[in-house]
Amino acid sequence: MATILRAILAYWALIIVVRAIGRRPGGQITPFEFVLIFFIGGISIQAVVVDDRSITNAFTAVATVALMHVLVTALKQWFPAFGRVIDGTPVLIFENGEWHRERMKHHGVQETDVMSAARAQGLEREDQIKYAVLERKGDISIIKAS
Repeated sequence: MATILRAILAYWALIIVVRAIGRRPGGQITPFEFVLIFFIGGISIQAVVVDDRSITNAFTAVATVALMHVLVTALKQWFPAFGRVIDGTPVLIFENGEWHRERMKHHGVQETDVMSAARAQGLEREDQIKYAVLERKGDISIIKAS
């Protein structure tokens, strides 16, 4: 039972940490973020399994985390507000020629990230962009100016 409780606590702690770290523009993680995620996971598993290195304890921890994931997915479906807390919401970062720099700074987005997404749609200049939106999963959506 202790393994189950530790796995539940570790799951929620990791969700909080990942939300605090924020989204990466373009839906890609940097090598630094990749190492960070694995490092946090490695540290967390030690707290979950403690000194019991048995296969049963490992399967119990994995099953608990899997069930927590299923529960969170269901809660996001039942309660949209919960989904906004867990996954975040889209953020407008460019609007009608104006950069929202505080939002960009908060989410670690640079103008070059937006312009890269614009170039992927065949746009070359800022004045061709009406809106740029940082999506929940880290992608940047570009709405063309008319």
